[in-house]
Amino acid sequence: MQERRSNQNRRQETRRALIKAARALFLEKGYAATGTPEVVARAGLTRGALYHHFKDKQALFLAVVEAEAAQIAAEIEAGSADAQTPLAALNDGARAYFAAMRAPGRIRLMLLEGPATLSPETMRRIDLETGGRELRLGIAEALGGAATVGQVDALADLVSAMFDRAALAIEGGADAQLYEATVRDLLAALVGPEPDAR
Repeated sequence: MQERRSNQNRRQETRRALIKAARALFLEKGYAATGTPEVVARAGLTRGALYHHFKDKQALFLAVVEAEAAQIAAEIEAGSADAQTPLAALNDGARAYFAAMRAPGRIRLMLLEGPATLSPETMRRIDLETGGRELRLGIAEALGGAATVGQVDALADLVSAMFDRAALAIEGGADAQLYEATVRDLLAALVGPEPDAR
């Protein structure tokens, strides 16, 4: 039993090392310019170890994007945990999202190369398993039960697209304060007054 647990721990450590090395390279160089030999060299492992865990570079990239999406979601959750109202939680979450997306290379990884390499459908699935799920819960709470599941989903898709376009614009040199303030104004307009103020 101890040996099985030890082998499992080694497998998990190897997988983590590969994902960590690949993440660093994908952020530095991008998906296309990163080769698997570089990944295994950076991880200090063999190609056999890589292909034991991932069938190809795209599968490794998927694991990196999934881990990155989970990290972004965790940063958003931490950034909005102390909010006193649902709308404040959405605003704090938006602020945390923009802060999270300032990490070097993250916009290219998550908003440009992710959809191009993995397909928009795969990126949507990842989003729905991480930050997108929390966004839907936050919007539903802010609306105070006044919307159907379909309406919440539609609104969450539009808000998510708004966040991503704003992050891309800011990355391109747009005024971050202006964009973030405009996002807050739009969130307030979309969800309306707090439920207890209605």
